[in-house]
Amino acid sequence: MSIPSASTRAVVGAVAVSAIVAAGLLVSPAAALSSLESVAANPILFGLVVAGLYLVRPLFAWPTTPLAVVVGYGYGIVLGVPIALAGVVVTVTPVFVAACWVAPKRECDLDRETPMGPARWGSLERVGGAITRYYRTAGPIRGVVASRLAPIPSDVSTCAAAASGVRMRHLLVGTVIGELPWTVAAVVVGASAATITMDGLGELGLALTVACGLAAALLLAGPAYHAVRSRIDSRPSTPSADG
Repeated sequence: MSIPSASTRAVVGAVAVSAIVAAGLLVSPAAALSSLESVAANPILFGLVVAGLYLVRPLFAWPTTPLAVVVGYGYGIVLGVPIALAGVVVTVTPVFVAACWVAPKRECDLDRETPMGPARWGSLERVGGAITRYYRTAGPIRGVVASRLAPIPSDVSTCAAAASGVRMRHLLVGTVIGELPWTVAAVVVGASAATITMDGLGELGLALTVACGLAAALLLAGPAYHAVRSRIDSRPSTPSADG
């Protein structure tokens, strides 16, 4: 059985993304989660339903925050935070593997120590190169943490990491660290709600977005400074007039 070419994988990936976007527009998280209150009294059944939602989440491109709110509603803060974090790890894994399959094989290696080269996705080559330079400058774990802290859709961040050659273990570690504040906030909102809400983090969302954005900027400040400094130092010096 022959391995599909990079162009074939790219076409398949584009079709899959289009289908996922269409499904996400037709099936909203609110519609899928509206019936969960009726099973919240049964922890086992509630857990099975929530696990199923995390597994199908990539198919509908849902954000992870509403699911963390639901987990907090059903399990409280103490149990809800680790359960929601585990759900995030589980739900980003198939997205990462699929993005690795679409990307050229030499650019995305899950097992071997390979240098991260520029991702070539046809007309998106420049974008892929910029993302790869970002991960090369920030480092894989730091880069993933910053992308999770920033208000970027989870699947976009995952696909960018996969296309840049970030290994799975780095993605998972960075995801847990970067998603922690978002997950804790969502679980707290869910645990304090009288009914399951699909409104996200409400008034807390803006403050948390600003705080996480600042944290991501501070996290990247050091690598950005060193990258700029290295570029300046690598420039050829201009001969003086006396020379």
